[in-house]
Amino acid sequence: MNIKEAVEKLNLKILVEGDMDREITDCYIGDLLSWVMGRAGEDSIWLTVMGNINAVAVATLADVSCIVLVENSTLDEEAKVKAQTHGVTILSTEKNAYNLATEIYELLK
Repeated sequence: MNIKEAVEKLNLKILVEGDMDREITDCYIGDLLSWVMGRAGEDSIWLTVMGNINAVAVATLADVSCIVLVENSTLDEEAKVKAQTHGVTILSTEKNAYNLATEIYELLK
């Protein structure tokens, strides 16, 4: 599944549009940035409440496919600019991480 398909199938809102054709192969949930940086897999869809510039840096370092801000978490303006500069796709949803992850699981299996 690619990001564009995930947006459509999971009813996600696009906050920053990067490479929408990038593949998603796994899902990672986490808010402790140092933990995510060392454990999120490449091409994962990352579910978090962290919408700051540090999350964008972690997404770049971990090479995740995209960030999804769950539970209507907000995206800082500084983070939005940084994500646009680095081509990091950031999405949003009102769903919580668990419920969204179960939907992603069904799409990826």
